[in-house]
Amino acid sequence: MPAAMLRGPASEETMSVSGRYETEAEAAQSADRQTLSLAGLAVTIGVLVICVFLVRQLAQTARIEDCLMANRLNCDKVAAAAH
Repeated sequence: MPAAMLRGPASEETMSVSGRYETEAEAAQSADRQTLSLAGLAVTIGVLVICVFLVRQLAQTARIEDCLMANRLNCDKVAAAAH
């Protein structure tokens, strides 16, 4: 077989330099997909940090309220120990 037949047709949609994408549009689409994935990861981490902060604050408030509801007089130690 001639070498030209083994290589396939010569067109703009042949493999890029990296050999991964066939067109520039596919490369751009992949970059957009990666950007959206990173943005989603950043939002998820942000929500997780906020949730951890809220859980810690609610737990501290619950300890102080439990102390006050038990009619204890030294609830300031409970509040100070949480910090």
